[in-house]
Amino acid sequence: MTFSHPIREWRENRRVDDPPQLRLVTDADLPVVERLWQLYSHDMSEVRGTLPNAEGTFKAGRLPTYLDTPDAAAYLIRYRGAPAGFAFVRGLTGEARSIGDFFVVRAARRRRIGYDVARELLRRHPGAWEIGFQAENGGAPEFWRRVAIDAVGDGWREELRPVPGKPHIPDDHFIVFTTSS
Repeated sequence: MTFSHPIREWRENRRVDDPPQLRLVTDADLPVVERLWQLYSHDMSEVRGTLPNAEGTFKAGRLPTYLDTPDAAAYLIRYRGAPAGFAFVRGLTGEARSIGDFFVVRAARRRRIGYDVARELLRRHPGAWEIGFQAENGGAPEFWRRVAIDAVGDGWREELRPVPGKPHIPDDHFIVFTTSS
């Protein structure tokens, strides 16, 4: 009797026939990214406890901080010709890069879209990384740990850090590692 490896089986079953496309956000993409931000904010409201404003929308939060700065890169994720999410990288001019915010629409989840995008970001921006996430964000801990393991083997560590200015919120988790070019 033979047994298959559960992680290998999971990966093989989730391969996508159309790989995602990852491109820098342009001015023409901003309305799409702003709408995707609303979906992202809705998903995160469960973790963060935030509510929409009187008009029924969530505030832009950090979104403007990723645009028009040499220290960050804003990416639009497309899948099968449709906008499928975004990824924002910070720390491009510093010592360590970080994922500022990362979102894949629900219809594209569990298809390796996010995984392939995360690995591509690490390839495009080699060096030291600190990727933060909330443990309460379902699936995020396993996802980012898997990305780290596949990128650097056991050459990573996980740290707990308080959320600045928000002592009532549980500490964020950070996965810390370095990739080579």
